Amino acid sequence: MDNNPGTEEATAERIVVEALKFMDAAAQFPTVKITPSAVVDEGWHALILHTDLYEKLCKRLGRFVHHWPERPDAERHDEQALTRTVALIEQAGHTVDSELWTGPTKSLVSVAANCSHTPRPGGCGPINPGKCASHCSGGGVVGLTASRRRRKRGR
Repeated sequence: MDNNPGTEEATAERIVVEALKFMDAAAQFPTVKITPSAVVDEGWHALILHTDLYEKLCKRLGRFVHHWPERPDAERHDEQALTRTVALIEQAGHTVDSELWTGPTKSLVSVAANCSHTPRPGGCGPINPGKCASHCSGGGVVGLTASRRRRKRGR
């Protein structure tokens, strides 16, 4: 809401909930290259800015979900990125709010961040070259055994 004055609280909550679903899918499937929609990325940024909360969220998810921003670049555009991401979120056990998983021309709120999470063959932008496209989940499993992760996914 700070980055998008006038956004209703209910809308902001929907965005953050989708960011949480995205984070859970990224944690469950750390090797799959996925990307948040521009609107969901706003919610993810809001979570990241609260570093203590973000750290606790990642511990509950079993791994740290890194954010590797890239400046927008048409050459890295991946038309299937959002479709792949939505499918993975559903595979992780969530139902998506489809209104928030659209391309930037149909955005529900304005987007403050100037980053893009689109794959490029051979690596990604200058921040983490060659290691990720949209998210990377690193640091290993934090506090969850394999059996606990399976039980958690079965909810």
